[in-house]
Amino acid sequence: MHIYCADNASANSLPFNVVVDWKRSPVHISDFSISRLPRIEFGQGVLARLPPIARTYGTHALLVTGASALKNSPAWAIVTQGLKAEGISWVHLTVPGEPSPQMVDEAVRALRPEPVDVVIGLGGGSTLDAAKAIAGLLKPGNSVMDHLEGVGPELAYIGPATPFIALPTTAGTGSEATRNAVLSVRGPNGFKKSFRDEKLVAEHALVDPDLLATCPPAVIAANSMDALTQLLESFVSSRAAPLTDSLAWGGMKAARDGLPALYADADDAEARNRMAYAALVSGITLAQVGLGSVHGLAAPLGACFPIPHGVACGTLVATATRINIDALQARDANHPALEKYAQIGRLLSRQGKLSQAAAHAALVDTLDTWTHALQLPSLAHYGVTHADIPRIVANSRGSSMKTNPIALDDSEIAAILAARL
Repeated sequence: MHIYCADNASANSLPFNVVVDWKRSPVHISDFSISRLPRIEFGQGVLARLPPIARTYGTHALLVTGASALKNSPAWAIVTQGLKAEGISWVHLTVPGEPSPQMVDEAVRALRPEPVDVVIGLGGGSTLDAAKAIAGLLKPGNSVMDHLEGVGPELAYIGPATPFIALPTTAGTGSEATRNAVLSVRGPNGFKKSFRDEKLVAEHALVDPDLLATCPPAVIAANSMDALTQLLESFVSSRAAPLTDSLAWGGMKAARDGLPALYADADDAEARNRMAYAALVSGITLAQVGLGSVHGLAAPLGACFPIPHGVACGTLVATATRINIDALQARDANHPALEKYAQIGRLLSRQGKLSQAAAHAALVDTLDTWTHALQLPSLAHYGVTHADIPRIVANSRGSSMKTNPIALDDSEIAAILAARL
């Protein structure tokens, strides 16, 4: 049987050979498992499906949004008028920034007396994470600190969670498809940790690319590079699987074609579609197979400095990719991630016939070019200095770093940070 490439990329640019004689080239499918996903509705205008879906859970909703942008957009009228038409009343909670454990606990205490049948999160990744955590704790009523990874007692989450519907308004974290809510405490002793359990997965994820139309360029740049980084790190993860590789590959191709176009023009409907899809798929893949060194570093950076998560990822990904490739070449030259990095380089650079070495160089160059074209700030812009590097390195070895394709030593992790000061 033969499968032929439908675009201009060569066979070598795909995650597996696209001209295959299965008798001579059997494909090994390794063991894998896939955790629960939401019911996903994707497409322009799916926001209008929210009210009837919410009504299937009851007549009382908690609506969690960002601080103000949504109320000034056409989406607000669609949501509120639709809920009214379905006979649904709601309590409105705004999330002004990255949610903290204290904010979640206070919201749970205040809202437990309310008859909440369904939690609706409508906003960026921080809003969705807050809504997800609150939905998880409204019924149990205990502190989220009981469950945060790496902090406190790390008690098993029993639930039950209140039904949760997620609607992203940015193309970034993919939180609509994940089972974790990221919470932050900022400061010298700060942390950025996950409340994670399969019971927290949204019942429905409604992904409407039209909601990206009001995103300013700086938000598009940071969030889109976060999504791309998640796809790249999932693809080379030590836990990568054939199914997630296929999803990540399609997501990276969508990001390649959508990211620069959306940054240039948020009114480009096709670019919105591509980046909304890339972000959704990045959430699916990271939830299944984990991430890598960029996200390992983004957590302590975001906890200790006022650096947005997407900016941290976007400003580090080119350098982290180069250092990962160098480490693999030095210590494990036959590691399969080296060819995967080459495949990504051929895809993103649109040069399908490059050798592995040339494809590695093209990947790093493309990521570096995008970082500068999208005007992503350096770490120094947020107050990070050389003196801070040891502390950041010491706090970087969380769950994301554990699925990096190779274990980086402290000097290699420090070099990633130093290169972006």
